[in-house]
Amino acid sequence: MLNPQDRLKIFCVAAEADSFREAAMLLGMSPQGVTRAIQELEAHYGELLFHRTTRRVNITEFGAELAPRVRASLEQMEAVLSPASPQAPAELVGRVRITAPRSLGRLQVLPALNEVARLHPGIVIDIRLSDELADVVDGQIDVGVRMGLFKDNRFVVRKVGSVGFGVYGSQDLIKRCGTPQQISDLSALPTTGLIDHSTGRPWSWFFSKERRMLPEPFAFVTDDPEAECDAVLSGVAYGQLPDYLAEQHVNSKSLVRVLEADACAPWDIYVYRPQRGPVPKRVRLVFDAIVDALKQHEAILTKT
Repeated sequence: MLNPQDRLKIFCVAAEADSFREAAMLLGMSPQGVTRAIQELEAHYGELLFHRTTRRVNITEFGAELAPRVRASLEQMEAVLSPASPQAPAELVGRVRITAPRSLGRLQVLPALNEVARLHPGIVIDIRLSDELADVVDGQIDVGVRMGLFKDNRFVVRKVGSVGFGVYGSQDLIKRCGTPQQISDLSALPTTGLIDHSTGRPWSWFFSKERRMLPEPFAFVTDDPEAECDAVLSGVAYGQLPDYLAEQHVNSKSLVRVLEADACAPWDIYVYRPQRGPVPKRVRLVFDAIVDALKQHEAILTKT
């Protein structure tokens, strides 16, 4: 027989999972056991906690309101019952949903998350890489990474660094087409365009003094920053790239930065999470891991 605390732990894991089967896998028990525990809690509260279908379960409004209170109570209980030794491992089980820009996420966020997953196998990492701004609340995102301006008092926000943008070209392209001496020269040179998914149009290129331009017609258009970087490396065109994509290729002399005097101010990088009451330990751990990884990379760039 399960005691009330065990049933509440099962409920918390089920609230983060897509199905009772997934919750059972995370908990190391049968799906029938999860179903039985949820049914017993529903009988206790006299309210449905989940809407069930043959393929998935969705938490009810009552269940969604109950879950953070239960998590907070369980964390307090675990803190009271935990051994005095600081070496005692914490119980970290459940899904953490993260959103980050695609290239920044792949290069700098994913390595930190892989390390978290290796050290804490009970944590399910669910990361969505997209250059579109995610609706954190409606999308049930636990931790997000964003570049640019950030003014939203609904979130807990940490600034972790900044990223510069420059115009880059390959040695071969410079030999073929010459080096732009001023921004207007770009209109007569082959350039790349990066599609903004929210508008379906290419992003403008940003320069100092809040100047913007679209150096059309483009020689190469894509919706993927790393594909754009590959095109620039191949000598197809000049491109405006984030420094974290271009830096290794500049160091190897494969790319040259041009129009440096006209470079735009760096964009700030933020890690954020919704203000939704007590924060589960697994979310706090992932949040801190991403902050540390991005700050470390910023320190490396500053030294170089």
